[in-house]
This record gives sequence, structure tokens and C-alpha cells, in this order.
Amino acid sequence: MASASQNPPRNGEGDHAQHGGGGPAILGARIKQVKRARALRKQMSLPEVLLWQQLRGSRTGFKFRKQFPIGEMTVDFACLEQRLIVEVDGEGHSFGDQPRRDATRDAILAREGFRILRIPVRDVLKDMDAVLRLIVSTCGERGPLHHPSDGPPPRSGEVLA
Repeated sequence: MASASQNPPRNGEGDHAQHGGGGPAILGARIKQVKRARALRKQMSLPEVLLWQQLRGSRTGFKFRKQFPIGEMTVDFACLEQRLIVEVDGEGHSFGDQPRRDATRDAILAREGFRILRIPVRDVLKDMDAVLRLIVSTCGERGPLHHPSDGPPPRSGEVLA
């Protein structure tokens, strides 16, 4: 009987890059970035906590992750299925070189296929329902990344009609 180490993993299993599995390279965060994201989850601001309480679970119909590492960055909230990132921006994002840094981050994420929503803290605190409607409608605009098929794929040699 062959051992498991002798059998190569099926598609999507095992050593991702070498055996056909895994997602986009930008989603492969280094352990340092993962540890930073874990620390940030424990230090979330009040507006981030309030928004997370509304986004978590299936309350919106979409799965969100909080303080999620993407490449060298950590984003506030990410819906990977819809490739949407939600950033809650305080006053500090308006001063100094922060607007330029935010624009650079947004450009990198956009090149990877993400759409970025920057929501001011005051909007989260003032009108949570409007913020949630914006997030859900933005997710709905994109549609699913993978559309369900109408049946099984054609067999080898069959012609699609």
C-alpha cells in the first residue's frame, strides 16, 4: 500500500503553488503580517467594532473577514467572494501623507481585482443603516465570481451546442 507522502495531492490540496491549489499570490500573507493582523483584531476602534457586529455572520448575506492580511497590508474588512474591501477611515486619513498612502494601497488592491470602499468614521457612528446598505449594494453589484453551471461539463469529445 502506498503512503500518503508518495501520492501527489489532488487539485487544490497540498503545497498550493506546486500542485495547482491556492488562490492569488497577494492573499498569501507572511506570518509576520498574520501576527500583526491578529494583534489589530484585538485593538479595533469603536466604529470598527460596531461595523463588525453588523457584518459578521450571515447578517448581510456575505462573508466578511476583519483585520485581514492581504500581501503586505492589513485591511479593516474583506469580502473575498465579492473582492470587496471596506476601510473605516478616521480623521487621521485626511492629514499629512496619509491620503497619498491610502491612494497607493487602493491602487495595489485594485490591480489585484479588489474594489475598495472607504467609509468615514462619522458615517458609521451617525447612520449605520446607510453604511450597511452601501456595503450590501456594492457587494450585489459585482455578482458572484463563479456562476453556477446549468449542468455537468461536457465529456471529452462532446461538442458544446
